[in-house]
Amino acid sequence: MNRLPFKKETQQNLKKMLELTHPDDSLLLLMHGSPDPDAIASAMALREILQRKKGLSKCTFAATEPFRRQQNRKLAQAMRLNIRLLSQVDASTYRIIALVDAQPSFFGDQFQTIKPTIVFDHHPRQGTWQAELADIRPPYGALSTILTEYLLCAHLRISRNLHTALLYGIKTDTDNFDRETLAEDIRAYTYHTRHANMRLIRRIELNQTPRSYLKYFDHAFHTMKHYRGRRVGFLGHVESPDVCVQVADFYLRLIGTNYVVVAGIVNDKLIIIFRGDGYRQDCGVIAQSACGLIGQGGGHRSAARIEISLDILKTELKGDLSQQSIDHFLHECLKKSNKTKEDPPATKT
Repeated sequence: MNRLPFKKETQQNLKKMLELTHPDDSLLLLMHGSPDPDAIASAMALREILQRKKGLSKCTFAATEPFRRQQNRKLAQAMRLNIRLLSQVDASTYRIIALVDAQPSFFGDQFQTIKPTIVFDHHPRQGTWQAELADIRPPYGALSTILTEYLLCAHLRISRNLHTALLYGIKTDTDNFDRETLAEDIRAYTYHTRHANMRLIRRIELNQTPRSYLKYFDHAFHTMKHYRGRRVGFLGHVESPDVCVQVADFYLRLIGTNYVVVAGIVNDKLIIIFRGDGYRQDCGVIAQSACGLIGQGGGHRSAARIEISLDILKTELKGDLSQQSIDHFLHECLKKSNKTKEDPPATKT
């Protein structure tokens, strides 16, 4: 097997994790939000390590939301995974609960009765929480890179399916290395390319946008506003947070665009997606300074997400959730995040 370097903390954490796990243990692998490739691949890797090293009598993949993106559903199907909703799982029947690509603070009140044993994430640490083992590495572009180190440190043979999932996790979370990454991400990606099913990944990637999303692209075209290289738009009620993600990713490619903010109402929340070129602006900092006091979330330099309860939003806007009102709300929030100067009046694109 080809070897990649891994950090001393990986060796120490692997030893501790195996000490925490009993033979034939029960494991709940929990993801926050709709499962994405990086979370799915990392959960697969963690299951592989504990299954091969200690044995598991019961192991369940769970998430707080169903699949939104078609390609993520296709990945899970190709990997033969059954990812259940947390609401359908009795977490108290599992001795070990592992949060993957998430932290306890992401779950809010939903997580008060669940105490994680293990936490793996590559987002900046948020909130005050404890776990018997926590490995948080914000500089990494993908959690799949970190779990690749664990697999190699454990001296395990990686199956073709797991190589494929981990490569796809790195590929998507780094946006093909357009987002901030480390040399470790590139080395892990290169390592997996020798063994992964690249044809399967291409087949998954080709089908991404449902026909029902086209109306939101049209809505954004007619309503999105442009402020000095920043495009901001509210899409109204949308069927999935992924709508906002896909619209934001698309408009970031327009000439003269530095970063994009796209919001939409999903059930009882306003979802705000931030996407940037990673050069002029830090989306994670903008998101927190703009909406962090009334919403939950965060992100990296080129990608971030904030969720605001509609009850809180209605209080802020005195019950007015119209297009004009939320457009103005977004503009005012973003003005707060600019500590040096105020933005000029907006013009429609």
